[in-house]
Parts: sequence; structure tokens; C-alpha cells
Amino acid sequence: MQDVSFPIHLHEIHSGDDGDERSEPLFDADGSPVISQEAVALRDGLVDKLASLDPIPGALEQLLWHFGHKQIAEVTGRSKRVLKDENGRLFVDSRFCGANIAETAAFMADEKQILIFSDAGGTGRSYHADLNAVNRRRRSHYLLEAGWRADNAIQGLGRSHRTNQASAPIFRPVTTNVRGERRFISTIARRLDSLGALTRGQRQTGGNGIFEAKDNLESNYAERALYELFRQIYQGRFTEVPLGTFEQMTGLSLTSHEGGMKIDLPPLRQFLNRLLALRISMQNVIFERFELLLSQQIEAAIAAGVFEAGVETLRAEKFTIESQESVYTHSGTGSVTNYLKIERVQRNNIRTAAEMLDFADKYQGRLMINEKSGYAAVSIPTHSMFDEQGGVVPRVLLIRPQKETRVSIEQLESSTWRQVSADAFIAAWSKEVDQLPKFTTDYLHLVTGILLPIWKILPQHSSRVFRLQTSDGQKILGRVVNAQDIESVAEQLGLKNKLLSPAELVSLVLNESYTQQLPGGVTLRRSYIAGEPRIELVNALSLADSLVAVGCFTEIIDWRKRVFVPTGEQAASVLAAVIGILG
Repeated sequence: MQDVSFPIHLHEIHSGDDGDERSEPLFDADGSPVISQEAVALRDGLVDKLASLDPIPGALEQLLWHFGHKQIAEVTGRSKRVLKDENGRLFVDSRFCGANIAETAAFMADEKQILIFSDAGGTGRSYHADLNAVNRRRRSHYLLEAGWRADNAIQGLGRSHRTNQASAPIFRPVTTNVRGERRFISTIARRLDSLGALTRGQRQTGGNGIFEAKDNLESNYAERALYELFRQIYQGRFTEVPLGTFEQMTGLSLTSHEGGMKIDLPPLRQFLNRLLALRISMQNVIFERFELLLSQQIEAAIAAGVFEAGVETLRAEKFTIESQESVYTHSGTGSVTNYLKIERVQRNNIRTAAEMLDFADKYQGRLMINEKSGYAAVSIPTHSMFDEQGGVVPRVLLIRPQKETRVSIEQLESSTWRQVSADAFIAAWSKEVDQLPKFTTDYLHLVTGILLPIWKILPQHSSRVFRLQTSDGQKILGRVVNAQDIESVAEQLGLKNKLLSPAELVSLVLNESYTQQLPGGVTLRRSYIAGEPRIELVNALSLADSLVAVGCFTEIIDWRKRVFVPTGEQAASVLAAVIGILG
């Protein structure tokens, strides 16, 4: 083994008939290989140096040595372990048969503050903050070295999270800066997602929120991200990893026999497993690109309203059913489909200027003010995007009191956002925050009850299902119809009541570029005048005097008179009067 790992045989250079030089072993008169005494000396010196190095401790030893074995209850399958005494000397400790029972009892009795357990020692025991135990402190459960067996890891998480507990634990999966470790965490995230979907019809309930969508590297979004990664490699847009280098390192072929890109590309799990065999530097480069593409897929799905999150639970200060109407009755079963309009009151999560200063300091943020609007924001780094050529587009996240926006650094630098001092930021942020209401009221449009017979009538671009509980305790589960689609859905369902209130219309027109046809051929739409959004009434000049009388105003722009609804607090009441005039 030493000869293979550290060659000691002499070689000499030979030139072939073709002129190419090659190295060949050198033999003595007896035909034995000639040994280099210099190489032998170097090898022996290296072995001697390696033998004198301290052993590299595993994670378990590092914890025991750092905190001390008197503070840690160890519940594992080990019969012997290496510990440190008070003077720092190592010694071997032999554990008796009932050590695990005694260690568990010491932890639950609050005699030891830290518990470490393995697969071998964790079966059949409970470590939760039991109301009957002395130690009722909230557990911080660190998942270290998860391994391939996701079911074992899930079972381990259940040891500290059980019924009759004073508080639920905080789960903290632990990884290093070696990106390949994400492969093991991903397996657990996928299993927990599946468990939640099967048992409760809601993916995120399986993991109790300890994993994000990007932690599952085996989802549909990961499949799309992998396809885009393969495309970038094949087309030469991933310059750090050329196609030939990738195929040679991983053994995965992206090229078909005909010369184009394969249709049956390597599967996701095989790709993830092969990456674990690469050098860490190359592993990190490929994983980073893959994770960025995955984040890009998830972000796009969320923005489009088609992110697959299963049944989601809506939360607010108050839900109140404003109106309810039966829209369909199944002839065979008598089951009813109902349309519900629900008023939602939410408390605005508004952070103070002092909190934003701490946030900026923690996340390497910059304090910004828009020179045009005077608004304040904190800019922090966020994940990058890729352009059509595969180039990386660095981006930042602009955080404002009630809004977050991702923009490229190039867009930020060409905009009117400028970095300012802390005093200027505090003044601008506080001024805006003081003007914001503590609560926001909006409306949800839900179709509940039997849905399959009318599923095709409902919008197909977004099929999100939500659950909520009203203030009077009524539990509701149903499809949410976006306000932009409610008019067309109402027409197909034959709804009798007016669905969108004036306040809703104002919000939709200003924030989502919604257009509404009003009686008399008048169109309600958003228009930009000098860069500011306005609510315009198109084809309403014949009624201009009547509209001005109820609060509208007119303005001549490019030699043409136009009618507008004010955008302030009186917008909803003015629009209600306008609708009344139009009939």
C-alpha cells in the first residue's frame, strides 16, 4: 500500500519510434526494480510525521471534550469512549450495560443539560419536555450527520416532540460548507413533505416548517432546475464546468449518439449522488449553480401564483363572512357549492427604524433613500439570477415597510435609490411608518363545498386551496378565486350579488393594473401621469360635470381632457358615487 501511495521506484525517460517520450521503470542486472533511497527517506519521514499527529476527533468526541462529559448525557451504542480529564489528558472510559438508562434519567431529571443520542441509542425513548419531568426546558434539537436513512432521522426528530410536553422543540439541521451534505438533508425534507401530504393533505405540516421548499432537492422544481443546469453545461453557458469535463468527472453523458443533447437525461438522484464523489471545490461550484437555479424556479412559481404548497392555512386578526351564495347543487348527492366573500383584517407587520438598523447590520445591508419619492429601504444581498447566456446576474433585496422587491445591482445603480447615513434613513423610514395604518382590510373570494363538477369553470392558472377559521369559529376549506378573475367566474356561476366593492376596485386598479368595465361604456383603469399612478375613467367626458360634482377631477393632457378618480383616502367613496351615477 505504501508503494502505491508513495512511489519509490526509479523511472527513466525513453523516446519511442514516433518521437513521443514516456516514463518506464528502471531495472538492475538481476531484473529487480531499482529503488530510490531518497524517495524511501521522504516516505518514511512523512509516515513518521503523520504518526505523530493528534487523532482527528469525531463530532461526538468534540462535543464531549468541549462541554465536558459531566454536562452531557450520551445515549449511544458505544461500550468505550475517549474522554478528557480536568487537566486535558485523554483516557478511555468503559460504559456499563445500563449507562443509556442512567444518562436518560439524568437528562430528564435536569442533572445534565445536554443530551446526545444516536440511532442505536435513540430507539424506544422519549426526550421531550414532558410535563411530568423535572427538566421542562424547551429543547433545541440539532440534527447532525443525518445519513442516508431518512426514516431514522424522522424517527429521531420524534423523540423530542411528543404529546404532554411543556413546549415544542426547535429543530436545527446542521451542515457544513460542503454543499454535498445538502443531499442528505434533502432526502429528509422530501420524506417529511410526503408524510405531510399523505397524513394531513398539507406538505409543510410534515416537517413542521423546519425545511424550506429549496431544501427539497428532489421536487418538481428541482427537476426543472436540473434540466436548465444540463442545458447550460451542454450549450457552454456554464463556463466553470465545460461539457467534456463534466461528463468525465461524473460519468454522466449529456450528448446523444446523433450529436445533440440527450432527451433521456440522467435522473435527479443519480446526479446528486455522483456529485458527492467530486472534489469539494468542484462539488461546491456545481451545487451553487444548481441551488441558484432551484431558487429561481421557486421564485418564479410563487410570483405566478402556481407554487405547489398543498393546502395552505390563512391567518389574520379577523375573518368575517360578508356574503354567502349557493351556486351549484349536485343532482345525485345534493352536495352544494357555495361562493363566500370574506373580509380579512390583518395587522401590519411594521418594523421600526431601530429594528431595521439592527437588521441591516446583521445581514450586511445598506441604508437607502429614493431621491425621487423620499421613501427609505434596506438593501441586502440575495440569490442571483441567470440571463439567457447563462451569465450570473447579481441581485439585491429591497426591503420597505410593507413591500419587498428583488432587483439586479445594475438596475439599482441606474435608479434613483442612493445610500445614505443612518440619521437620514431613520428620518425617512420613521416618517413613512408613522403614516401607515396598523391594520389592513381586504377581501377573499372562496368557492367551497363540492368543487370537482365546476372545477373547469374556475381559473386554471392558479388552483390554490386554502383553509381558514372565521372569528365565530367556523372552519372553511376552499379554492380562492383571484379578484382579477372573479367577474368572469361570477358570470359563469350565475352569481347575483355584486362581488367587488369600490375599495377592492381601487386597490386592484392601482396595485395590479386591473381594468373594469362600468355601465355606460366607461372603463376604469390605471394610467401613469408624470410617473405617478392614477385612476382614470375612460369614455366619461359626457358625464364630466356630474362626476366632478361627486369628487372626480379633470385635467387637460396633450390637448385632451381626461377624467380621474382621486387616489387618496376618499377614492373608494368617490368611486362608489361614480358607479351610482353610471347606474
